[in-house]
Parts: sequence; structure tokens; C-alpha cells
Amino acid sequence: MWNLRRWVQGVATLVSNAYLLFPFTRNIYQGRLKSMCVPGLNCYSCPAATGACPLGSIQSILSTVRPSFSSGRYHISLYVLGMLGLVGSLVGRMPCAWVCPFGLMQELIHKIPSRKFEIPQALIYVKYLILALFIFLLPVLVVDQFGYGMTWFCKYICPAGTLEAGIPMMFLQPSLRELIGILYYNKLIILVVFLILMVFIRRPFCRSACPLGAIYSLFNKVSIFRMVHDPDACVLCKQCYRDCPMGVRFYEGANQVDCIRCLKCYQESCQYGAISIEVAGILVRPVPKGGEKKEEIPA
Repeated sequence: MWNLRRWVQGVATLVSNAYLLFPFTRNIYQGRLKSMCVPGLNCYSCPAATGACPLGSIQSILSTVRPSFSSGRYHISLYVLGMLGLVGSLVGRMPCAWVCPFGLMQELIHKIPSRKFEIPQALIYVKYLILALFIFLLPVLVVDQFGYGMTWFCKYICPAGTLEAGIPMMFLQPSLRELIGILYYNKLIILVVFLILMVFIRRPFCRSACPLGAIYSLFNKVSIFRMVHDPDACVLCKQCYRDCPMGVRFYEGANQVDCIRCLKCYQESCQYGAISIEVAGILVRPVPKGGEKKEEIPA
């Protein structure tokens, strides 16, 4: 299962960044595929990106709400929220584990040998503050003289955007270097800080600052695909916690906000059959060590 997830992550990263002509065009892809959002965090302005980032799309939509209403157009496009709601209601936060390029990078960097640390539990809620403030409120409330807002998270915080778009575009279009200022250096510092933290902490951006993960996590307890914990079978060995890329203590309850459904605990960590998955009411137990087939019974 672990090797399968790595393959899926790699393929998803390539598909999300499949525009290979950017070294020749020296610009970002702006074809029809850019009208669709990818499910993971992948910057729209990345020169190789073939799809749009859902976070950037939400902010762009909300930043035009006030001028739209002022001109009598009382409708806004909510297809992005609909897409996120559909994905979340089906699998919860699973895209973070299987199709997010920035999540894959964090896991690979964390493999660098070093002493490892945990983040304070309270920090996992910061991403909800960032979601509310930078994704939903500021694009609507802070506007220019014409009523237009801006993409606050993309402009001031997003380290994925800096890595995938900000730095590459400086090489592809040297004229942009004249525009480098405090804002660019501020985002560069944020990126460097997270890159360093990735070495020592499991997925620090996902756990503390990613608004996209925050959206998906709201569906973890109600999605069609869910995790199940059997407290009677659990012996509190804590192996699931030690193996979890998000540092989730599964033995304290299934479907926590930081569970990304990577399935490592289900497939490999738990030796006692205490972790199962549930799909549309069907309970799927792990394969016993004897190699028997999974048992499917009504939940």
C-alpha cells in the first residue's frame, strides 16, 4: 500500500504539472485545462501547471463579489466550493495523502536524517484561522477603490506558490527581477522556514497552515470513506502514531482532523486488527497476518 501511494503521488504530481513546453514559451500555461481545479495544492502560476489551485480560485471569486453585486449581477461561481465539497464528502482529507504535490515534497524532505520533533497540538488549529481570514474574509472585506479584493493567501503566505511559481518565473522571465521587493523576500522567508521545519517535523505546513487541508478535514467524520477504530482490539502500542506522516494518535479516536487516510496504519502499522476502513457502511477489515482475504460485513 505504501509503495502504491508513492506511485499515485508521483503520477498526480506529473499530471498536475504536465505542461513541459514552459522552458520554450517562458510563460505559464493558460489553456482550457486551467479552468478546472486540481484537488491538491498546486500553484496556478507554476509554469508547468495544467490546472488551477482551488484556494486561488476561491479567493479570485470572492474578490469580485462586491463589484459584481454593485453592477446588479447577484450571482457568483461556486463550482470550486462544490468540487471541494464533493471530494470531501466522498473521501474527506484523503487528497492530501494521495494527490497533493506539496504534501509529497514534505514527506520526502522529512526522510533527511535528523532528530525529529512534534508540534504543539494547539498549532493544528491555526490553519482554520488562516482559512477564515485569508481565504474568505480578507478578499471580500479589504478592497480597492473599485471594490475589488485580492488573493491574500497566495500573495502573502503560500510557500507552494513561492516554490512552484515565484522562484521559477524569476529565471524564465529575468525582467521580473526588477520587481523583487519586501513582499517577495517575505514569502521566500516563509518558504525557507517551512523547508527547514519539514526536516524535523512531519508535514508541518499541512498540519499547521494549509487552508485546503482545513477544508477537507471538515468532512473527515461524515465522508463516505472513513476510518474505524476498535478500542477493544487496540493494545495502545502506539505504532500507528509512530508511523503516521501527520502524527495522528489514532488510538485516541478515528477520523481526526489531521488524518489524511494514507492507510499506512490500516495496512502496516496495526498488528492487532484495531484499525479498519468503512466505505458506504461496509466495514473492510485489514488482511490478517495469515494472509486471509479482507472480510466485508455490514457496519
